[in-house]
Formats: sequence, structure tokens, C-alpha cells
Amino acid sequence: MRLTDRKAVITGGAQGIGRAIAERYAREGADIAILDINADAAAAAASEIAAATGRTAVAVKVDVTSEESVAEAMKTAADRLSGLDLLVNNAGVLKSHYIADFPKREWDFVLGVNLTGAFLCIKHATPYIVQASRPGSMVVIASRSGKRGGLWNHAYCASKFGVIGLVQCVALDLAPKKVRINCICPGNALDTPLWVDLAKQYAVKYNETEEQVLERYRKRVPLGRGCDVEDIANLATFLASDESSYMTGQAVNLTGGEIMSP
Repeated sequence: MRLTDRKAVITGGAQGIGRAIAERYAREGADIAILDINADAAAAAASEIAAATGRTAVAVKVDVTSEESVAEAMKTAADRLSGLDLLVNNAGVLKSHYIADFPKREWDFVLGVNLTGAFLCIKHATPYIVQASRPGSMVVIASRSGKRGGLWNHAYCASKFGVIGLVQCVALDLAPKKVRINCICPGNALDTPLWVDLAKQYAVKYNETEEQVLERYRKRVPLGRGCDVEDIANLATFLASDESSYMTGQAVNLTGGEIMSP
């Protein structure tokens, strides 16, 4: 129970990586707020997690690209949990195109959710976390794509490179206030909705089936498998807990060794 009585907000928490982290945090003793643009899915996830763990779990609708929506959602979460001391910024999207065909509206969409959304969530969670009675922690889900470029992933890579730089700046800004912030850089999280969507996009480009696309990326990993959501939840729990109290501003690779592969 490494997070007993902590108060955590998780964006994009209705499914995939966010849902896995929300479940783990509740099992570790935290009360949680699931923030998601899909209000019904967030409510269902919160209800199931509360029933399974006995912890408080609430759902709040948010559009992370809207400052007004983010500010109101953080206030609602803090009110319903009686404070906040943990943030997981997880909401993310991916669109892939040949550079000459990349629609600006999709560029703006990806940067808006992944980078501007991270900025807004950090900005509006900070006042609550700084006021908490114990040192706070923020965890941002970045990506291996924030460390090296990828084919057709111009907007996604740009957003994730940007997120890592943002986190380093925030780490310096909040260190005097005893608030830490770190990134997780997962590799091929093949069992997540983002990767299911990516496989559909790449199947057309490669003229392969979706499963063939996933197997193509699975074979790139020295450890021989994709990154499970539980792998990410394990690291997210460590970074939120006091066990990582001397870590801030880091972007931790979680790639099964793939970051080193050609």
C-alpha cells in the first residue's frame, strides 16, 4: 500500500494505460479521479475500480485542449477528493502521414492533446498539489518517440519530444516546493487503444494486416514482447511513491531494450 490516502487525478483514465494506472493506484491505497473526454467510460471505470478496491473513485469529464475545461475539471476533482497530491498526465493521440500529406488540422489536434494538454493539466493541477500536506508527484506519459524519430510520426514525435522538455522545466520550477515530476517513455504498448488505432493506420501504408503490423513492431523488441499496461503501471506507482523521492525531471525508458535497437 505505497500510496495510502494519496489523492490522484489521472487523465485519459477511462481505458488503456490510464485505466491500468488508476486501478493500480487504488489498489495501492489512493483515492482517484478519472478525467476523460468520454464521460460514460470514465464513470464506468470509476464505478468498477471503487467496487473492486473500496477506495473513492470519481469521474470528471475533461477536454484537455481547453483551458477552461481543464481548470474546472481539476477543481472538481480536488473538491470531490478533498485535495490532490498526485497527477498522471496520460491523455494522448496519434496520427501518422507522409510529411507532404500531413493535414494541419491533424497536426494541431495531436499537438493540442499531447503537448498543450500536458501543459494545461500540469498548470492547473499545480496549485492543488503545492498546497497538499505532503510532497507531491506528477507522472507524465511520454514515449520512446520522445527520444527518437519514427516513420510517419511527425506530430506525435514532436509532441513527445516537447513533453520531455516541458517536464524538465517544470521539475526545476517545482523542486523548491517539494513537488517532483517525471516522464515514462514506453515502447510498443501493443495492447492499448492508441496502438490498435496505429495498427489500422499502418496496415494501409504497409499493405499488411493489422496483426502483421503489430508483429513487425513486436519483433523489434530485444525482450520479445510488447510493453504491457501493467509494466507502465508498475513504474508509474514507483514514480508516485516515496521510493522515488530523489528523482525529478527524468524521462525513464520502458522499451524492453528497443530504444537501443537499430
